Amino acid sequence: MSTLTPTASPTPRACCAGSASGVDSPRHPGDHPKLFERVRAQMDLAAEAAGLAPEVRKILAAPACEVAVNFPVKMDDGRVEMFSGYRVQHNNVLGPFKGGIRYHPDVSLDEVRALAAWMTIKCALVDIPFGGGKGGVQVDPATLSRREVERMTRRFVYALGANIGPGYDVPAPDVNTDARTMAWIVDTYAATLPPQERYRALAVVTGKPVSAGGSVGREKATGQGVVDLIDMWAADHKVKVGDLSYTVQGFGKVGAWAARILKGKGAKLLASQDVTGAIKASGPAGLDADALAEHAKKTGGVAGFPAGQAISKEAFFGVKADVFIPAALENQITETTARLLDVRLVAEGANGPTTPEGDAVLRERKIDVLPDVLCNAGGVIVSYFEWLQNRGGAAWSAAEVDRRLREILDRAYARVKGMVAEKSLDWRTAAYAVALRRIEEVYAERGIFP
Repeated sequence: MSTLTPTASPTPRACCAGSASGVDSPRHPGDHPKLFERVRAQMDLAAEAAGLAPEVRKILAAPACEVAVNFPVKMDDGRVEMFSGYRVQHNNVLGPFKGGIRYHPDVSLDEVRALAAWMTIKCALVDIPFGGGKGGVQVDPATLSRREVERMTRRFVYALGANIGPGYDVPAPDVNTDARTMAWIVDTYAATLPPQERYRALAVVTGKPVSAGGSVGREKATGQGVVDLIDMWAADHKVKVGDLSYTVQGFGKVGAWAARILKGKGAKLLASQDVTGAIKASGPAGLDADALAEHAKKTGGVAGFPAGQAISKEAFFGVKADVFIPAALENQITETTARLLDVRLVAEGANGPTTPEGDAVLRERKIDVLPDVLCNAGGVIVSYFEWLQNRGGAAWSAAEVDRRLREILDRAYARVKGMVAEKSLDWRTAAYAVALRRIEEVYAERGIFP
């Protein structure tokens, strides 16, 4: 149920803002109260560098629409529990809102605002026709049965109602959601449509199982994009990817795929860390990424991997390697952990893994950074491909998906590299500047209604 205060929406929609009490959602221990402020500060910095029009800065300073819903779910034992969910739609001047849905105890409205704004920047940077959105439910799915997670998912989709749709807002998997979750969303959304319109439901989300309308290559897309960007960086530095060593934080959908693809190119995995613990290679051959991925899938994490040696989190950050891939949650590279790193490159597979203080240390230590809005954009790019295939009734080959992904990332990398040279900026600020200029171009052509 949702008793929310209406707010303005960029398109006609049942759009709501606030919590059930009509105010911002209450703070929880896991909240990131400064996360959206951090995104705004980064956008302001890039806007100054790019000379962005003041009116565009004002538009991007706040989300276009925020939806907060509290909804009941019947549990396996007959109890009814209440859950809180959010969907933030930041900007859609380039196209439909786009962004994942995550299930996590620390999900908050502020966190989702920040993630939605990052999606706006990411889509503009890689020049695909989507805007920024994000959503989530405040829950630890590990405490629920599969049937309870399914019922919660379906009830959340029903509560969101017309706030998602193939031409308006297109969710995708994120933390603790996957292809099966997306299939449940399609099925639930289809049930809300008249029978003659249910064919449209397939494009309401991306990241679906291939058998249920998904795209080949989507599961590995974010990890593939991380590797593609590392490959471009390596070429600029006259080194081969196969000669690189690397460490990975988070061995889920992004980290595991990046590691497996890097293994195929000959790179060496030296250490990994996640919520279960940290391990390093016991010998010179490094860790087997495929075997570690299977272990993590079966056990829930990297801890206890037979071919690895347990180490502390601090020791993990201090492992000497060429590349560090943070692929977990936000705020992992702090001022403290940034000083522990002994690498040449940080390739951000996660959203917002580096705090401003950590960023300053990385710049001071001359450690290169491939920022999240560029480095992990592979997921939304292949989501775009899936959306196109669904709406056009087509099916692309894996080779075509990989080729088109690489082409888009090549162009985005070149644009950021050019902005770095033009304005003498760091890569993060340059990436934001490129994205903001793209958005400004559209507003300059279209104007502001009325």
